[in-house]
Amino acid sequence: MSLEKHKKSWEELANMDPYWAIVTEKNRQYGKWKVEEFFQTGEYQIQTVMKSLSDLGYPKKRQLMLDFGCGVGRHTRIFCRYFSQAIGIDISERMIDQALKLNQSVSNCKFLVNSEPHLKILPDNHFDLVYSDFVLQHISNKKTIRSYISEFIRIIKPNGLAIFQLPHHISFRNRLQPRRKIYNLLRSLGVNEQFLYGKLGLHPICSNFIPQPQIEELLEIEEARVLKLLAGPDCGPSVDSRIYFVTK
Repeated sequence: MSLEKHKKSWEELANMDPYWAIVTEKNRQYGKWKVEEFFQTGEYQIQTVMKSLSDLGYPKKRQLMLDFGCGVGRHTRIFCRYFSQAIGIDISERMIDQALKLNQSVSNCKFLVNSEPHLKILPDNHFDLVYSDFVLQHISNKKTIRSYISEFIRIIKPNGLAIFQLPHHISFRNRLQPRRKIYNLLRSLGVNEQFLYGKLGLHPICSNFIPQPQIEELLEIEEARVLKLLAGPDCGPSVDSRIYFVTK
């Protein structure tokens, strides 16, 4: 799938069921997320992240952070409590539109749209923290995933930190993803996305992975250093995931 098609898929998800597309709990599908409960999940998650930062002693400063694949700003708004400014970036204009509306009261929050396979809109050595969770795994092109990881390293400051999550392995059975393939096929034939999602239970969400040794090789090429590596989080059955804490 091209990045253009990837963007189209997430524009459709943002229109159909944005909260579930971000936090895909089965009992919350079809608009069943309550806004307060949805944002509360981000609160718990970022509290855990900030404890890890304190334990590591990185980043050395807490001025500017980037939330890559921010969606509607579930994590971005929480990071604003710990950093002077938090910037959320996403491929979906509809997600960013909602992020702007939902986070109007957070003065040190900013949101950007980026639909390129790179982050050239952002300068080198600019961020104290770059954070990405449950985002890279939804990009179907491994080359694009690698490109974004390289960009994370480029844009963090020396003694800054990049935290990103990505599956290390997905079982062959789980790689088939029939719901996504049927959705994309029927959409290409002009079938309405609301019908495919609401009536047939189909969706365009992709699951991808890159083995840990390949990520470590890429980071070595980028002259980055892994400070911490965690297994998890739970991405579903037969999915083995990793969380990388990286500096330069």
